[in-house]
Amino acid sequence: MLLVAAAFGFAAEDYGPGEQYQYWLELEAADQTYADRSLEIGRHQAFLEFLGQGSVVFRDGPVNALELYSSESFSGAEISWEAHYIDVSRAGDLGLSAGPLVIINPSDDPDQDLYGHLISIWRKQGIRWELMADLAVLIPGYLSMDVQPNFEDTRPVLEETAPPFAALSDPNPMETLVEADLTFGRSINFRGGRRALLRWGMENSRVYLPGMAPAVGAEDASTVYGAFLDTQLEATIPIALNHVGGFLAASQELGYSYGTMQEEGATEEAGFRANYLRFWRLNTTGEWRIAVEVLSPY
Repeated sequence: MLLVAAAFGFAAEDYGPGEQYQYWLELEAADQTYADRSLEIGRHQAFLEFLGQGSVVFRDGPVNALELYSSESFSGAEISWEAHYIDVSRAGDLGLSAGPLVIINPSDDPDQDLYGHLISIWRKQGIRWELMADLAVLIPGYLSMDVQPNFEDTRPVLEETAPPFAALSDPNPMETLVEADLTFGRSINFRGGRRALLRWGMENSRVYLPGMAPAVGAEDASTVYGAFLDTQLEATIPIALNHVGGFLAASQELGYSYGTMQEEGATEEAGFRANYLRFWRLNTTGEWRIAVEVLSPY
């Protein structure tokens, strides 16, 4: 493991608790800088400053973010957000931020603003954190922006996670992660949403869904996930998961996937169709498990 770590350019001590916390602080600072820049120069320009090559945003499915935001015809409301949760790989090269979001109405009437949660995926290139994906879920009512992330909220998932390079015996861990992604989709059809997430989620999994607060912990997360899908789907109609992309951390214990889920026969006019963003960790028994699940119907 030490030789492989050196081959990737990381020393063994890079994976100690102190270094992990330092990576966490770096991502917290990057996300806050991004949020501040969005208020200073506007959403459009801030996104162009932070988006990485291959980044996606979600409309009717994932689309190329750089192409969208580089278009002269792009228009979108200004947004403001704060992180309440941050997670990062042991290599310090891949992470997630999540927190409350406000979509600011152009009329400047705060009563017309929309609220929700914004979940973002970050990748570090050299010394620069780049935004690779983000997905918002809206809720009715008001959300306070007076939040701060706490490393103690991240520690439980770190304790569930395998050490760096635990996937070395797997010739292609990203393929294994994709297969877990697809298997989870199939599992929903056979087990239902609640039991599928209990099987594939971590003990400290998080779920972000429209219309509700984040659910944290295997029991709460799986219960609300199952209830949400039950309200969206006909019991006898199967859903299909379309995996579109993802990425694996250099330390190989963390990755993300994204794509769409839809029920068979769904159209623009009727039927369940949703974007998904899924954050995975390799657990201590060598299985990929969902750390964060985000669903946003379109």
